Amino acid sequence: MIYKIRVILETEDDVFRDIDVKQNQTLWNLHEGIKSAFSLKGEELASFYKSNAKWSQGEEIPLEDMSDGGDGETMSDVYIKEAFAKVGDKMLFVYDFMQMWSFYVELLEIIDKKPIGTYPKTVYRFGKMPLKAPDRGFSSAASASIDDIDDVDMGAHLNGFDQEVESYDNEEDDEDDSYDLADEPYEEEDDI
Repeated sequence: MIYKIRVILETEDDVFRDIDVKQNQTLWNLHEGIKSAFSLKGEELASFYKSNAKWSQGEEIPLEDMSDGGDGETMSDVYIKEAFAKVGDKMLFVYDFMQMWSFYVELLEIIDKKPIGTYPKTVYRFGKMPLKAPDRGFSSAASASIDDIDDVDMGAHLNGFDQEVESYDNEEDDEDDSYDLADEPYEEEDDI
């Protein structure tokens, strides 16, 4: 079985790749396929996150085991057929936690045919990859629907905050609110 997976870069422009992967490959293989399809450089840390239909961020499946006991689940432990049980199943993927390349990953189709050649393989490319990771802003895209992501206008929220700060700074006080420790009576504590 071949799993056709669409990987969408979180950005204003439409940038996505369709990647075919074998059902018995792991999320580590898909990670490598995403790196290749989007020309991501280096050997940076990355994680998949389980997700529901509304793209809510769930349990993390990291590239490397960072658990205290060293017994945590990693990408190499999870097969594609386990991660994507049915068409429409979704995951989130983050590559390079300094740059924060963020992607939406969805199973488009399960194809009943014998794999030929090397997998994973990029079978469709759309859009140009930006030179640097898009700013994620302060929105929680993981809790929003993918259709709502472009509707978030953080500038409006921040402008309102600036106005509140400005009005607070400009308030005139009629009384002196200063506090002087010398005005407090000194009470000696008993030695214990």
